[in-house]
Amino acid sequence: MIKPVIMAGGSGTRLWPLSRASHPKQFLSLYGQDSMLQATVNRLSGLGDLEPSVTICNEEHRFFVAEQLRDIDHVGSIILEPVGRNTAPAIALAALSSLRDGNDPLLLVLAADHVILNEPNFTESILRATSLAEEGKLVTFGIVADSPQVGYGYIKRGAVEGIGFRVESFVEKPSIDVAQQYLDSGGYYWNSGMFLFKASSYLEELEKHRPDIHSACMLAMQNVTVDRDFLRVDKIAFEGCPSDSIDFAVMEKTKEAVVVPMDASWSDIGSWTSLWSASEKDSYGNSLTGDVIAFDTNNSLIRSDGKLIAALGVDDLIVVSTKDSLLIAHKDRVQDVKLITDKLMKDSRTEWESHREVYRPWGKYDSVDNGERYQAKRITVNPGAKLSVQMHHHRAEHWVVVSGTAKVTNGDKTFLLSENESTYIPIGTVHALENPGKVLLEIIEVQTGSYLGEDDIVRLCDLYGRVAE
Repeated sequence: MIKPVIMAGGSGTRLWPLSRASHPKQFLSLYGQDSMLQATVNRLSGLGDLEPSVTICNEEHRFFVAEQLRDIDHVGSIILEPVGRNTAPAIALAALSSLRDGNDPLLLVLAADHVILNEPNFTESILRATSLAEEGKLVTFGIVADSPQVGYGYIKRGAVEGIGFRVESFVEKPSIDVAQQYLDSGGYYWNSGMFLFKASSYLEELEKHRPDIHSACMLAMQNVTVDRDFLRVDKIAFEGCPSDSIDFAVMEKTKEAVVVPMDASWSDIGSWTSLWSASEKDSYGNSLTGDVIAFDTNNSLIRSDGKLIAALGVDDLIVVSTKDSLLIAHKDRVQDVKLITDKLMKDSRTEWESHREVYRPWGKYDSVDNGERYQAKRITVNPGAKLSVQMHHHRAEHWVVVSGTAKVTNGDKTFLLSENESTYIPIGTVHALENPGKVLLEIIEVQTGSYLGEDDIVRLCDLYGRVAE
């Protein structure tokens, strides 16, 4: 039986300012109403009965994964990587986890940030490839290329192998001229990063070609702890694991690699141009999202999170507005967006990492204003959720309830606050905020003090397993 393995790591920096380190593209609704992770799970429905999935992510994004899977009523395990070590170790953890109950399923490895428009062809390609995987082959799916893309790696096919072809070689991202040669030859596919193989087959090939990665992952899985929805591997053991991709560690070395063609209108949405290509467009070739007015504008992607964007007389532009940043780029330069995020990191600016609106397991907050010694936030707490019991060394807080009911702990007192009621929390006072009701709780929080950073939080008790900071 097939067991989906969904890779939900990565930061998606080339889709800044929408995708950021703390809220990357796989958890965003870039194409359609669902997040990209949810869309990945939903397209599995055509494959019939499956074993429960395994989703792999890092500690920081664990609540995104858990909440988004619950929202679509999907049940599966979530493996947390204590540090990023690329795809070869991550898949090894999933394979070892799958073998723990005595089964040896076919692992269908999928990235959580792909768009696939032709789901029937996606399903057909996977089902056709199961016979090769059952024979011990390591199947990769090669996307039938329809244009000379320079943003993708390529797979060169060799001799016929069942319903697929032996992999002759993997090719890194080419120049436009070389990509055109690949397209004209008909013997190359885009490298999709999707795989199908038996758990044991992958581990055998990994042990053969990268025994260091194999042994480190074995050690990491010997001391596993289960916390709520999450499976945590041994941190020290996994930190000692070398970092490598499945392509470099296994697929380029094994003699068992087979490529099965897939013609499914696939895109990895690795840049704003690829999102523009996959999106619906108006008669002028524009993809417009949000409050946008465009005149004499052609072949552009313009996206607003709220404020009006008016475009006049522009062509081939990417314009993306969020609450705290605005990107304007020519479509030919979108592969260089990382230059911007690198600059933001170098200058110690927060915009590379987080949005003005930040999601937490209990809800979210929006930093609506700030100054030298103050900061104002709009805090939204989900029904039944509770912030950690905490205190601050450098700031005081004033809470005003805008809507809903708040259960407040302020020092040695616990009480309810309703709309238009408030409380003041002095520096150093232990406090907590909870939503005991059935509707969203919204408050305005005004912080004042000499230091207002998020690291001035001492958590004394937390429902979500976050350690004191």
